[in-house]
Amino acid sequence: PPTMLRDKDTEADFQRFLRRVDDVTNLLQGLNSPDSAVREEAIAETEKRIREQGGSREEEEEEECRTTVNRTLINTSVRAFPSEIEAGLRSDGFLAALEKDAQERAQRRRRNEQLADALREQGNEAFRQGDFGLAIQRYSEGLEKLRDKQELYTNRAQAYLKLHEYEKAISDCEWALKCNKNCLKAYFLMGKAHLALQHFTESRQCYEKMLQVDPQKENLFKECVDEASREEKRVRDEEGAEREGQAGNVAALSIPELLQRISSPEQDILYYTGGIRLLAGVVNDCTEQTFFRTNNGFSILRNETVRGAFCAESKSPAEVELCISLLLLWQAACAGNEENQRLLLAQAEVSAQLPELLSSGTAQMQRETLALISLYSEHESGRRLLLRQDLSRWLQILIAFVRSTDARADSAMNILSDLIGEERFQIQCRATFSTGVLPLFTQLLVCARQVNQAALARGVGVLGSLCADVRLRAQLARSRDCWQACLELLDGCPAASNPSYQLCVFAVLGLMMNLLLESNGTIQDFAVAISSRCLALLNHQDGRIVTRATGVLSRVLPASPSAVEEVVKGGVVKKMLKLLKAGGQLTSSHAIKTLSICTKSSRRAQEELLKWDKRFQVLLRLLEAGDELTVANAAFCLSQCLQLPGAASALLGSSVVQLLLRQAGGDALSTSVQQNSAIALGRLCVAEPRHIHQLRKLNGLAILNSCMKYVHSS
Repeated sequence: PPTMLRDKDTEADFQRFLRRVDDVTNLLQGLNSPDSAVREEAIAETEKRIREQGGSREEEEEEECRTTVNRTLINTSVRAFPSEIEAGLRSDGFLAALEKDAQERAQRRRRNEQLADALREQGNEAFRQGDFGLAIQRYSEGLEKLRDKQELYTNRAQAYLKLHEYEKAISDCEWALKCNKNCLKAYFLMGKAHLALQHFTESRQCYEKMLQVDPQKENLFKECVDEASREEKRVRDEEGAEREGQAGNVAALSIPELLQRISSPEQDILYYTGGIRLLAGVVNDCTEQTFFRTNNGFSILRNETVRGAFCAESKSPAEVELCISLLLLWQAACAGNEENQRLLLAQAEVSAQLPELLSSGTAQMQRETLALISLYSEHESGRRLLLRQDLSRWLQILIAFVRSTDARADSAMNILSDLIGEERFQIQCRATFSTGVLPLFTQLLVCARQVNQAALARGVGVLGSLCADVRLRAQLARSRDCWQACLELLDGCPAASNPSYQLCVFAVLGLMMNLLLESNGTIQDFAVAISSRCLALLNHQDGRIVTRATGVLSRVLPASPSAVEEVVKGGVVKKMLKLLKAGGQLTSSHAIKTLSICTKSSRRAQEELLKWDKRFQVLLRLLEAGDELTVANAAFCLSQCLQLPGAASALLGSSVVQLLLRQAGGDALSTSVQQNSAIALGRLCVAEPRHIHQLRKLNGLAILNSCMKYVHSS
């Protein structure tokens, strides 16, 4: 963006002043130089300049505060140096005079800074009160005290923007950048001012400079650029619509005429319904959407009859029809049109009534409301507009559509899926989560066979995604009703259950995995029940369900020794070994973690692992896995089992020493790989000394010795 000042004389004066400051700075450096020749030359040049300079101290003070660069000027009131300079004092007297002058100037600057700060605060208060003219006056008075105060320029620019004095705002931003070339606020406000003047290229350049100054402002940059693009498109669309109107476009004639008829007062409600339906049929493309906007189509709610029907708490059949007509019209006007979407939600009645229409109980009105909201939620710009509204009730309202057996359920889940990843929506959900959403959700889980199961599965997935919010996840994880409802749903899942119900089971298991990131008393109380349900699901025909059931086991077992004991009795070790032999990477990672938990606290689990995998072939294969967590857990399982008599001997002749040595001395990012491998290697050699021979052949004694601290600490 251009940064030259608008007043050329002022700019030239400013630049001359900066050059003088640079000259004085160079002289001061020369006077302080350790080189006597340089110092002598600086003294001579200084005396020459003093003789040439004239003028009063008042003139100097007027120049004093023009820039943040070093403002120390030579005191011109010192007309000559005493003869002592030549006699032996040399530069001491001159430096003392400079120091005194600098101190005086510093005192004056501090006093002016205090006055400027006080005026800035007064201006800020006037700005907050909406008195932008007074704010500008106070900021201007502050600048009279201190001409290089960046904050005063940017604050005054912001006030000028409020008064639509965009050129003045740009000028102030340029002055602020003279004071600080990296002033983020100056680039931001200048971009806004250029945008208001429809200087779209200059506006984008300002925002790009803003991003260069602070790359962390990428989100702000994107919002600003999107706004500029939207405004440029609006202008282009309106210019195109104007040309179409001049060329005799039919819509250019019919849309204003229909809007005029609808705005006429004291007509029957059916009259307005019919007119709105006709208008909805006319608005079909971007040009017609623009005609609708430029002819004040969004002011339709100013009609008392129309507004009354739209906002009525209990609607008559005729009022319902009018509302449906309005929703159809707004869908036509807003489809793919960001500016129209913005204008629609800017109306307080619309944003307030959307949740009421969703809760109305009238199927057709709900369908059209969901269709309208979907136009927003499908795109990032539309979601930003929605998130400016109060959406605290939306999660509860939308999740209730799981009870619907038609397309409303899918539409509601689509909207929730679009919104659930937005942090602002997650924060707003906190308001009614425990009192509204949670009771409804548990009720839906319990009644899973009576609701739209495909939609319920998606709803459970939405709640699972909502667990990204730590506060909401903690609330869910503490809810006994929630855990009980999840278990009841799992109880109703035979191996041959219908596909929709299996989707629900799969989603609930995912939700449980997310909730088990928490640790609390409720989870401990339910750990045995959760473990037994998941153990039963390991026989399910759907591999995805088996994988998630294994994942839940891997997370719930650490919460309860009793749960470990129960699953070991139920044959979990054999089942995990089976999964490790045939499962994919994700299933294997869950299975080996489950085994490591069981073998840590259960000798029976260790014995069963040795029984079903006599030479530990499964564990040895996992020691070569590419996933570090899997390797660490495999080494841990092996180290636990090596405490059993005969376990180490069963490994004679295998590659166990080489594998453990490689992992113990390797460079894995996870230290648990080295630690667990070292412990296993140490226990192996202690339990069966014949493995030491293989260790010597591989020159591994040094590595083993360095790792013995892990064995001792274990």
